[in-house]
Amino acid sequence: MNMQDQNVTIQAEEYLEAIYRLESKDGTAKTMELSRTLNVVPGSITNTIENLERKGLVIHQPYRGVKLTENGRRIASQILRRHRLAERLLTDFLQLDWSEVHDPACKLEHAFSAEIMKALEKALGHPKKCPHGNPIPTNCGAVFEEKTVPLNELDPKMCGVVAKITDEKAEILKQLARNNVTPGKTVHVESVSDGSCVIRVENKVCTIDDKLASVVHIKLTKGGESD
Repeated sequence: MNMQDQNVTIQAEEYLEAIYRLESKDGTAKTMELSRTLNVVPGSITNTIENLERKGLVIHQPYRGVKLTENGRRIASQILRRHRLAERLLTDFLQLDWSEVHDPACKLEHAFSAEIMKALEKALGHPKKCPHGNPIPTNCGAVFEEKTVPLNELDPKMCGVVAKITDEKAEILKQLARNNVTPGKTVHVESVSDGSCVIRVENKVCTIDDKLASVVHIKLTKGGESD
């Protein structure tokens, strides 16, 4: 997909990526959620969405939210692919902490050409996931998602492996890292109370609230129960 042919600006790319992420999470992208995600006022959201709709990249249904068209989704998946490969570049080659790569990757993703992407992916060893465990779309736009369950939906005595973290804000990632809640770690749910849960990761026991637990997606181990 040639970005110039689509006349997609950097601002439009950011909107398409944000809509893609919200649509994947909630089924649609609400205007207020877009406003919070992009840190812009609702009025400017409306103008840009109208422009994207004229280009056939999104469909806006009043009071129901915004969804990508097939064309919009194709472009958005390529933007997300560039973003997540940029994150791998920053962590794997430049050794930046996983909590510090989201924002610089947002800048790098707009600069990568198809040729650079091909070379970068080869140099990285064709990774399948970003540092936070989220799948990297293929060059054709396919996304291979594992079956996972948000940590806040697990019952006591259930366990599984952290598959991905769906919110890449630095403060969230740092908090999770302090408690060893990172992709590949096995989490045991010790107990659940109203609004929080007590978990054990390796030999560390901690309490995390439902909001934080909701962004941690778990791949259940066989049987799904702790020893």
